[in-house]
Amino acid sequence: MMNLSQDISKKVAFVTGASRGIGKATVLQLASEGVHVGLIARNEERLDETAKKAADFGVNTASASADLADLKETVQAVDYLTAKLGSPDILINNAAISTKGSFLDIEPDEWKRVLEVNVFGTYHMTRAVLPKMIEKSNGDIITISSSNGLKGTAGSTSYSASKFAVQGMTEALMQEVRKNNIRVSTLNPSLVATELSMGDKLEEADKEKFMQPEDIAEYMVSLLKLHPRIFIKTSLQWATNPF
Repeated sequence: MMNLSQDISKKVAFVTGASRGIGKATVLQLASEGVHVGLIARNEERLDETAKKAADFGVNTASASADLADLKETVQAVDYLTAKLGSPDILINNAAISTKGSFLDIEPDEWKRVLEVNVFGTYHMTRAVLPKMIEKSNGDIITISSSNGLKGTAGSTSYSASKFAVQGMTEALMQEVRKNNIRVSTLNPSLVATELSMGDKLEEADKEKFMQPEDIAEYMVSLLKLHPRIFIKTSLQWATNPF
């Protein structure tokens, strides 16, 4: 039988929000596949811990602390990781924040900050790595959106707005860069057992029922391994039976 998958070992991946949750799980899953990983997040201590675990798989790792809402910090982080590892073949846009509360209860600065991180952070990071991907005429960009980016929910106006914006941005980008052999995919998981999604209830979550960060990481690796001629543009991930 013909082997239709591609080998992703020795590729270079940059992962944002890499210090915990889906980002951390993705770093470790990629490293287990032989992918060299560059980690970006704000928490340096957690970043270093994750980078050390990834290095145990025998791959090259590097980490950079940055606030992705700041374009200058983002570019500096990308330049640092590129100097250490080489230009990325894979970008995982995972970094995100959320705030919950009714529309009028959330302070304007707090509401705006969610969009600055989730939308502009994704834009800044993608803008920083895209020129090299276009130059190589190859690359994968996977952006973690949310089911909230497909259907808004009460109490999450800023988060839903940010994820709807991410949907539109990545859809348009996909149409632009297909001709450069760059695959742009958007994931829309529903509730995942992470600090961001579950907060204080995380410890109580039944791991046999709720989606785990490792599930999303494993799925992303399966997308990256698809033959270069095909990609999944948009997908929605749900827990089978979380009730």
